[in-house]
Amino acid sequence: MSTEMIIEMIGYTGSFLVLVSFLMVSVFKLRVVNTIGSVIFTTYALIIHSYPTAIMNICLVGINIYYLMKMRSTEKNYDLVKTDIKDGILKYVIESNSEDIQKCFPGISLDFDNANCGFAVLHNGKPVGIMLGTLEGHTLDIQLDYSIPEYRDFSIGKFLMSNLVKQNIDKLIYKGSDENHKEYLKNVGFVAKDGYYEKVL
Repeated sequence: MSTEMIIEMIGYTGSFLVLVSFLMVSVFKLRVVNTIGSVIFTTYALIIHSYPTAIMNICLVGINIYYLMKMRSTEKNYDLVKTDIKDGILKYVIESNSEDIQKCFPGISLDFDNANCGFAVLHNGKPVGIMLGTLEGHTLDIQLDYSIPEYRDFSIGKFLMSNLVKQNIDKLIYKGSDENHKEYLKNVGFVAKDGYYEKVL
């Protein structure tokens, strides 16, 4: 393979990653992949001496890093509010994000009338995550564990796992779709069982 072809491959790889990043639902992942693509494309631009392109991509890397650090810092500022499906906040979050919820959890029903336990996660008063389920004893069977795209970086999940114990819950069960959920479940400590996931708090 010639040097020219290698240089072109670097350029194509950077462009591909930048484009793919915009297809991601998670804003956190979008910024991570976009940063990697921009770094690669900056390298390509410097090699071919396209300095305006290099400067633009360096700026993109800086912007992405700034917002990634800002997103990471939000974990300290969450508040947990116990509620239920009849609460207006939960209904608002579900209705305004119904399309995204169905993308995240293929085949999910948005009828949660049989849920008897719910939590809203707030950041600076804004609802950014919800958890709904059926509580029996100290075990919560989760029907929905959802975070809005801007906060989909595992921080809400970790916040919930560390705070649900204070709500007299010692075990979580999840039997829903894991098609887009496996990485999250693993990251917050769920263990795969026979057809469902479980986490002991």
